[in-house]
Order: sequence, then C-alpha cells, then structure tokens
Amino acid sequence: MAGTRPYPDEPAGPFPSPPTTTEDREGRSIEIRATNDFAETLEDVVEMYVAFDPTDRAQGIPPTGESRIRNWLETIAEESVNVVAYHGEDVVAHAMLVPDTDDPSAIEARSDVEWELAIFVLQEYQRAGIGTKLLEHLLGHASDIGIEQVWLTVERWNNPAIALYERVGFEATGTESFEQEMAIRV
Repeated sequence: MAGTRPYPDEPAGPFPSPPTTTEDREGRSIEIRATNDFAETLEDVVEMYVAFDPTDRAQGIPPTGESRIRNWLETIAEESVNVVAYHGEDVVAHAMLVPDTDDPSAIEARSDVEWELAIFVLQEYQRAGIGTKLLEHLLGHASDIGIEQVWLTVERWNNPAIALYERVGFEATGTESFEQEMAIRV
C-alpha cells in the first residue's frame, strides 16, 4: 500500500528485538519486554501513567486521571503493538505503535498499514538512555512482526525528542505550525 506520508526509501536499522535487560545511565537495571497480551500488562502501565507528570503531556496524551487513562489504553490495546520498560516490578516507560486505519484485515496484514508511534518515559527515568533503548526495541519488534512504516508527530520545540528520533533513523516529513511530522521505514 502506498502510504499517505513520504517515507525514506531505505529501511533504518537493524534494530534489536525484545526482551532484553540493560543498565541505564543511572546504573539501574531496566528490563524491556514486548507485550503480546496487553491485558496482562495493562494495570502496570495504567499505574505508570497515573504517576506521569501531566506537565509532560504531549498533544493531549496521556490523558489525566486513572479512569481516562484506562479508557484510552483499553481503546487502543487490541490493535496496538506495545513494548514496556520495567525497573524491578514497576513500568517506567511505554512505547506503542497504533495502526493508522480502522480496517481489521489491513491491521492483520501489518505491512500494508502506517503505524503511529507514541513513547512516554516517567520523568525520574528520563535522560538515562531508557527512551532510546525502548524505541530501538519497539522498532526491532515491529520489524519482526512485519510492520514497515512508522510515523509520529512531535512538538517542534521538543529538541530532545527530535534528536532521539533522528538518532534512530526517523526523518522529517512535514511541519505544521506546532508539530514536526517524522517517519521511518523499518
């Protein structure tokens, strides 16, 4: 399927696949896992988003309040592809790919769909390398299951996030007044 967005001609990567355990810049042991059954991980991810500082929300997500967070995650859980980072028993970061279609047969085909990326790292775990590792492993998992086109939007002034996305191979594809759109082929 020809995407509605421009994508790089060549795939980026290769990217590592989860699971893995890594040490962040603070010396914390971080386990990164793909969640094949998001229902098993849902409560841990909800807890992470309840603890998430609302001032770090981007483009209205994550929502605030436990019931709205739960509803948001349950709405996208079935079709989304999820990778989480644990420190001990606690989820400290979550990355997901959400299909940019409502067509169930296209979602099942995966490679015929564009997938939107969202990634969030709890504030006390930011700037420790967790976001980079989580994103790389999400893209590795995506490649493993046949996803080829991933896109995102980021606030234009969010230079740390833009630098992260560029480091892993995302390229700018368009700019709206407040957002930078970026895409990658995996």
